[in-house]
Amino acid sequence: MRKLTLLCVGRLKEPFYKDAAAEYVKRLSRYCKTEVVELAEERLPDNPSPAQVKAALEKEAASVFKRIPSGAFAVALCVEGRLFSSESLSELLADLDNRGAAPAFVIGGSCGLHPLVKDTAALRLSMSPMTFPHHLARVMLLEQLYRACQIQSGGQYHK
Repeated sequence: MRKLTLLCVGRLKEPFYKDAAAEYVKRLSRYCKTEVVELAEERLPDNPSPAQVKAALEKEAASVFKRIPSGAFAVALCVEGRLFSSESLSELLADLDNRGAAPAFVIGGSCGLHPLVKDTAALRLSMSPMTFPHHLARVMLLEQLYRACQIQSGGQYHK
């Protein structure tokens, strides 16, 4: 069975995000083992300096690197990443599955991801050229992963 890992900087607090994420993790359980790892987001003042943001991103990056599973195909979610259709994402997952490579998706916190995380990832993935809250991005990614599994299985959800 395929394994998917999501490394998420920041915790879901709002019940509607928690409920939506839990629903898609439940739906994904038919197709794969999904592990969602929440990593601490560094606290910043209301108007942080660039140096404070840089230091926070460095600490968050260190946490991310400690939790990426060994041998995983790391995918950094970032606005400058590659855009995929749902079908293309499904094909990517199938290809990784055929190669025995388990994807680990990394979602940054409110300040994004440290450049080193993006640079060392096997793939940069963009959900859209628009900016979304990182909590919503988690729900959107889980939904797209579920949709990708449905496409592969020929299910009706995608239609």
